[in-house]
Amino acid sequence: MDLINAILNCFVPPASLLILAFAWPTLFFISICERLYSTYFSSEDMENKVVVITGASSGIGEQITYEYAKRGANLVLVARREQRLRGISENARRLGASHVLIIAADVVKEDDCRRFINETINYYGRMDHLVNTVTLGHTFYFEEATDSSMFPVLMDINFWGNVYPTYVALPYLRESNGQIVVNASVENWLPLPRMSLYSAAKSALINFYETLRFEVKNEVGITIATHGWIGTEMIRGKFMVEEGAEMQWKEEREVNVSGGPVEEFAKLIVSGACRGDPYVKYPSWYDVFFLYRVFAPKVLYWTFRFLFTNGGAGRTSFIGTGRPLLEGASPRRQSITAFPHGVRIRELSE
Repeated sequence: MDLINAILNCFVPPASLLILAFAWPTLFFISICERLYSTYFSSEDMENKVVVITGASSGIGEQITYEYAKRGANLVLVARREQRLRGISENARRLGASHVLIIAADVVKEDDCRRFINETINYYGRMDHLVNTVTLGHTFYFEEATDSSMFPVLMDINFWGNVYPTYVALPYLRESNGQIVVNASVENWLPLPRMSLYSAAKSALINFYETLRFEVKNEVGITIATHGWIGTEMIRGKFMVEEGAEMQWKEEREVNVSGGPVEEFAKLIVSGACRGDPYVKYPSWYDVFFLYRVFAPKVLYWTFRFLFTNGGAGRTSFIGTGRPLLEGASPRRQSITAFPHGVRIRELSE
């Protein structure tokens, strides 16, 4: 058996690359044909369809809301900030949304998820798309983290904050042959420093949905959207975080997100979900790194080591990607100031 594995280890990788090289033009042509057909002949009409969007109060969730609104969908906007949702719901109505229901809820709590899904069914009588956009990232080296109480918060938001809504909504999505949309990131397989816990959570999330795809078969579609670095509400602005029994944060000022990569990514996600695409990638050229990871991992490692050797990070640096939700883990008040390439937290005197 060891001899067989040794022979396969030497033969299979180069043979696979050779086959892929010859098959690529044909596969690419078939992919283009499928995309054109799904775009012009089988794209789902969202007029009066019911779409639930979590994390809709800012960032990519807000922009996805507007894209569905332009298609005439009935919307259910879910986030912790009800006041923020009110303004977004008005914008969505002006863009063409038939009806908009806003619900303040915390997606890391299963009871809250049951509540907003049940309210959706009671109000609309059905559910067609579930769009999970809640996410929270960080920019600290793992061994430099000074408070491990943030670790489960990151996992809760990035993993359970997607799984719980899916778990509750799945029976209703089966009835409508609906679609689940997941906001992921290229970090789920592309190793980047200072993002260890975020990458681990996203990797778990992707594997969960890839497995679920086989379990639900063709009854429910799943679109996994992955992105590189895109701008969000945390690119600029200043936020205050204080300790509380639950995850809390308040803004000194709101920062609207529009235009640029976020809006473009949102358009791609909604278009892909309506076509039933299994994957949406922005930008797609990131995929080339996956080949290096599989067939030449040392080259990828050396490249990133060279690029990031001199990089640094604050001992308590955090950055929100998507909708930032931070939990004050210590009794100290902290000020989070956003910079173009990260967010640093500094302690404030009482």
